[in-house]
Amino acid sequence: MTLNPNGRTPAEEARRILAAARMRATRHRLAIIDILYGQPPRHVSAGGPYDEMRRRGAPGPLSRIRGSLKNFRASRLLRRVPVYGNTSCYELLGGDHHRFYVEKEDRLLDIPPDMSRLPALSTPPEGYRLSSVDVLCRIRREDTPFHSS
Repeated sequence: MTLNPNGRTPAEEARRILAAARMRATRHRLAIIDILYGQPPRHVSAGGPYDEMRRRGAPGPLSRIRGSLKNFRASRLLRRVPVYGNTSCYELLGGDHHRFYVEKEDRLLDIPPDMSRLPALSTPPEGYRLSSVDVLCRIRREDTPFHSS
């Protein structure tokens, strides 16, 4: 998929994305696809699309956004990136990669592939297979005091 210069996803492209995921093309889902795919790939929480939909004059409950993101994840349109506890971000599916979590800014940054080196991983137990490896490095600015918890 190519990005539009105006940052919007054409409706027919949004419908194609949903059809490929075997999801109904509701107005709500089309709007979220437009928000997610109409801009460069990035990490989002449910609040990002929610705020954008409100700016566009199409408010709806935050729970509906969360539900849609969960459905998109189940349909493999998005990847869930656990940050802490039940808090997660989502990203468009791309190749496996690792992330920095900027603690005070509550945001994720991709670690460039040439910066991430992992030791050899153990073989999973019999009857299991490795589905992915997610490394999340928590970082803070150097001038931020460290408080252990």
